[in-house]
Amino acid sequence: MTGGSQAESRRRPRILVVDDEPQIRRLLSVALSGQGYGVETVGAGEAALDKLSSEPFDLVLLDLGLPDEDGLQVCARLREWSRIPVIVISVREGERDKVEALDSGADDFVTKPFGTDELLARVRANLRRVSTETEEPVASIGPLTVDLARRTVIRGSDEIHLTPTEYELLRVLVLHRGRVLTHRQLLREARGPAYESDTPLLRVHMVALRQKLAVTPNTAGYIATEPGVGYRLLD
Repeated sequence: MTGGSQAESRRRPRILVVDDEPQIRRLLSVALSGQGYGVETVGAGEAALDKLSSEPFDLVLLDLGLPDEDGLQVCARLREWSRIPVIVISVREGERDKVEALDSGADDFVTKPFGTDELLARVRANLRRVSTETEEPVASIGPLTVDLARRTVIRGSDEIHLTPTEYELLRVLVLHRGRVLTHRQLLREARGPAYESDTPLLRVHMVALRQKLAVTPNTAGYIATEPGVGYRLLD
């Protein structure tokens, strides 16, 4: 029994690549396999859902322009029964496209043509996020320690005092660390559905939160801005 558990803990993450272009599937398969991941590829949405419902995978790379149905629909259907990380890879580069993908349940968005190093970094970040979701609710962000159980933020021996709204925004970012959250998602989870359209208020709170978290004044405070889309807590 112990040997089986150890073997399972060492199981290499499996990634499903969903793209209708054979050359992209080959490129990603080689790049991911070279990093030690198990990789399978499919060229259509229904085939992807069939595989995901019958085999264990740890992450999905999903193109939006599939031959049988749009990738947004595939992502939305997948989210009805699975929380597996989904990184969209698409030639669509407009802000509206990114927001729609994230609102459909995607965890991240990479625009084609993409750099392999950037994509691999996004894969690692999303796999790390999933692997830590069941651990103790204490997150380390640079010199900061965020204790979700005690609702405290500490730098060294000093507590950083946040307003209730600032803390809730940070809490949501920590829970989705490494994932891009749209303005609407962040407001909905931190303040509730009634506030999800109040983007100007969000920007005010984010400026204040960054200033409090930053070690050096006038820096991003470990929170990256995805222009026109939302925010992401840096690893």
